[in-house]
Amino acid sequence: MRIGVVSLGCAKNLVDSEVLLAKLKSAGAELTPDLDAADCIVVNTCGFVEEAKIESVEAILDAASRGKRVLVMGCLVERYRRELEKELPEVEGFFGTESWDEILKHLGLFPGSSPSSRRILTTPASYAYVKIAEGCNRLCSFCAIPAIRGRHRSRSVEEIVAEVEELARKGVKEIILVSQDTTYYGRDRGGDELPRLLRRLESVDGVEWIRLLYLYPTELTGELMERVKSSDKILPYFDIPIQHVSDKVLKSMRRGYGERFVRELIERIRVEVPGAVLRTTLLVGYPEEDREAFRRLRAFVEEGHFHWLGAFAYSREEGTPAYDLGDPVPAEEKEERLAEILDVQRRITAEKNRELKGKRLRVLVDGASEEFSFVPVGRAYLQAPEVDGLLYLETGERQPRPGEFVEVEVTQTSDYDLGGRVL
Repeated sequence: MRIGVVSLGCAKNLVDSEVLLAKLKSAGAELTPDLDAADCIVVNTCGFVEEAKIESVEAILDAASRGKRVLVMGCLVERYRRELEKELPEVEGFFGTESWDEILKHLGLFPGSSPSSRRILTTPASYAYVKIAEGCNRLCSFCAIPAIRGRHRSRSVEEIVAEVEELARKGVKEIILVSQDTTYYGRDRGGDELPRLLRRLESVDGVEWIRLLYLYPTELTGELMERVKSSDKILPYFDIPIQHVSDKVLKSMRRGYGERFVRELIERIRVEVPGAVLRTTLLVGYPEEDREAFRRLRAFVEEGHFHWLGAFAYSREEGTPAYDLGDPVPAEEKEERLAEILDVQRRITAEKNRELKGKRLRVLVDGASEEFSFVPVGRAYLQAPEVDGLLYLETGERQPRPGEFVEVEVTQTSDYDLGGRVL
């Protein structure tokens, strides 16, 4: 049986898809990236916000239009199974998140007795995401993730270390730890286990970079900062989704902090971890965000605290506490606010990139550029995969290999990307 897998949404979803690929292969299925050549297509969906839901439905319909057997799994199914079963009769089966074995059983496949790998990586050979926990205990008013993924469940330190050791044996150099709330790791087991996990991962031979994503602001402890500061492997890269700075908006969002806390946290990172790079995520158009609150948010962004910033427009999601607040900000105005924030940050990122011109950076090579197959690309510590910019490499006769580290002098900059000469 030839099976194609379509993975949508975040890096955590991608990990789930990679686990499914390994299970399918161990059961004897032939994997294919060519959907037209597949006998069956599995679509792993995202159901976080309206835009993601639309993309998921479009992917399902596209798969069905090819005349193949279609199975659907993931977050969208967790939220809307009954509706999907009613509206999409062309789909053969619906499965929730982490339903790998159920999918195999449905297809009449049986896992091999000893799978050669927990996952089949779909990322470049240089890096891999490692999901350290599932679910979330936060009750942010706008977010449906706890309803979709359930309460926070940390994996054991031993299980994570074993997975990272396997990845290192495959040549992976950068490990990117992800979860819905990475700083909550271990708290469901009675303590803060993230520093202990990091100490164990630092000792894994072959791993040279460890990157942390999704750090909740109030849980960014002094112990964690000290761990980052003193480590040769943990990158001083802080991905902290603050969502907003208006006290009124943050209180309604149930985030547990206000503007003063955000400012003090940023200053603390700057002082305690020199050279730290900050990324954040913002939500615009929330029901409590009047024009004054938005102006305050824009003014804060203009101060230039972040090298990278992602933002999305509020999506009214049923089952969330904010649903009862209505959706008073018109869709057109949400999009205008979103574009305004992103344009402000574009100029800030461009300026921060210009400051890097002439600097030397250690760069991890990912492979060839998607746009220009003959140009190799890589990333410095300040660039996370997929969400941040790339560093285009000017090389001599020898082309660096994916997974190789090179020293680069930055010679060109743009709004998001860098160009540099390999030394």
